[in-house]
Amino acid sequence: MSTQRLIFWLRQATLVLLCLPALHLAWRWYTDDLGARPVTEATHVTGDWTVVFLLCSLALTPARATFDWMPLVQIRRRIGVAAALYAGLHFLIYVADQKWDLVVVALEIAKRFYLTIGFATLLMLAALAITSTNGWQRRLKRNWKRLHWLIYPAAVLGLLHFFIQSKANVGEPTVAAGFFAWLMIWRLMPAKLRTRFSGLLLLAIGATLAAFVFEVAWYGLVNGISPLRLINADIDPDLFPRPVHKVLMVSLGAIVLVAARRGAALLKRHWTRRYIRTTIPTS
Repeated sequence: MSTQRLIFWLRQATLVLLCLPALHLAWRWYTDDLGARPVTEATHVTGDWTVVFLLCSLALTPARATFDWMPLVQIRRRIGVAAALYAGLHFLIYVADQKWDLVVVALEIAKRFYLTIGFATLLMLAALAITSTNGWQRRLKRNWKRLHWLIYPAAVLGLLHFFIQSKANVGEPTVAAGFFAWLMIWRLMPAKLRTRFSGLLLLAIGATLAAFVFEVAWYGLVNGISPLRLINADIDPDLFPRPVHKVLMVSLGAIVLVAARRGAALLKRHWTRRYIRTTIPTS
């Protein structure tokens, strides 16, 4: 298959996958499968997928480098736009929950900190989605890259919104924050270390420690829970898997996938050289 054809099918598959969560949510709504508070559940689901797609869009640059597969760049824009669209749907469902009273919505955003930062995240993602086209890239020139640095504060505010919204149980936000730490540490590492197995192992350790710090900081500041209780919980096999375990497992899983990808490429080169030696005369 040609590279152009591969990119075409990769884009189509990405589009389908990006639509699946919304279609699944619509089906659950239609079949009355969203529980006693369907609007609240739908709000949470769309918010969760916003964070997922935001992290996925940030993950494509490391994935392209570590897997050495350039076609991944071709789907980054779609995933980023999907994050903005799910954030918009998240907001619209919240507005619907407020009986479409925009005055009440505006007052709530002004009064409640987690709504304020959530709305700020939505505005930044909307600006990034609107200016993601080639036309805007040509118009803005150098300022385009400067504008799209907003993805980082948007991610930070989105994760903070996720933590506050989750209240007592911050397991999922902790996992998301651990993955975000992995992505940021990767960008801060020396370029030569980013694709080495030693660097990936350091990333796994760093992201896991970061997830633990986020968890300790949140429970300590908000609930006054001692870090020792969290350490005991993390080493208790009966409570496996906890957020830090999930971050570590995914980070180590990424190393395994990179090793498999490079092993397959090495075998391919080996068999190609062997085929050339056995089929092409040397004289």
